[in-house]
Amino acid sequence: MIEIKEAVTKKDMLAFVKFPFNLYKDSKYWVPPIISQELDTFDKKKNPIFNDAEARFFLAYKNNEVVGRVAAIINWLEVKNQSQKKMRFGWFDVIDNVEVTKALLDKVFEIGKANNLEYVEGPVGFSNLDKVGLMTEGYEHLGNMITWYNYPYYVDHFAELGFKDEKLYSESRFPFKNVKPEFFLKAQELIKKRYELRALDFKKTSEVMPYADKMFDLFNASYASLSSFVAITDIQKEYFKKKFISFINPEYIKFVVDKEDNLVAFAIVMPSFSKALQKTKGKLFPFGFRHIISAKKNSKDVVFYLIGVHPEYQNKGVHAVIFNEYYNIFTKKGIQNCIRTPELEDNYAIHQIWKHFSPEVFKRRKTVKKDII
Repeated sequence: MIEIKEAVTKKDMLAFVKFPFNLYKDSKYWVPPIISQELDTFDKKKNPIFNDAEARFFLAYKNNEVVGRVAAIINWLEVKNQSQKKMRFGWFDVIDNVEVTKALLDKVFEIGKANNLEYVEGPVGFSNLDKVGLMTEGYEHLGNMITWYNYPYYVDHFAELGFKDEKLYSESRFPFKNVKPEFFLKAQELIKKRYELRALDFKKTSEVMPYADKMFDLFNASYASLSSFVAITDIQKEYFKKKFISFINPEYIKFVVDKEDNLVAFAIVMPSFSKALQKTKGKLFPFGFRHIISAKKNSKDVVFYLIGVHPEYQNKGVHAVIFNEYYNIFTKKGIQNCIRTPELEDNYAIHQIWKHFSPEVFKRRKTVKKDII
């Protein structure tokens, strides 16, 4: 007997957040979130995404034990402004029982139908800065803090329930030794001179903040043409600044500006926190902070989180300026491996940027879709 209950109370939400800790307790590759941060993400009073979106959270029980979870999400900016009649689902985890998967997703379809939506797609978060995708390849590789992990049987469950592939993503990596400065050293000097550009170098997080809003504006402009892109609102900018920027070494944030100090390109790279997060077991106190701080200072692996170029400067080689800046700091820090987060497989422009580094695709993921009948 499978019973689906909506998570409403604090106790329910804690069970929702902690279920994957039990599901993946024997996995060497799953990377846990920080429990307190995850709870804040779902808190309607703390996360401004709820000004433009709504979510309901469900737990599946069997024999009085939690055996699955799902977040049913509607992003009203997407529905109303883009006429995308999409019902989202995310934070999906389940035991290997397709009936549990079906019972959880039935709730998602029920909410979508009640709101006159046309199809369900997931796993996705609230916005484009959230985690995305069902892993289809690369289960034997360590995850990271900005992707979901799942067991292979998830793919079988969705196929059995009639879901079709919607968007395809790949994750790639390359050793830093693959980066040859001759591909960008001369080019970046010419580009800076031709367009009167300069790179900004940061030593403190406080130096980044005056440019942070411009960065999110440029993020919106850079990614607007991609499928299902939902712009970041002004109130969300403040939230994401607090959530992400404190995790990032200021030296790993690179901005390129023109002669009038307008931002024309940016990139954000994070140290890999994967092993540190596994050691924290989801808790910052009493010792979790030590692992995070150590990784921030000492990790030899880095994750390219975001890179964006203003539409007017795309295809003009501005990324060479960014690569030159990273080459210098990564050489100084002794970085060994560069990892890229999920990128749409049809985003050919971003793939072209990395071609000289001989990246290896080591994970694939996808979103799946099914019409609401």
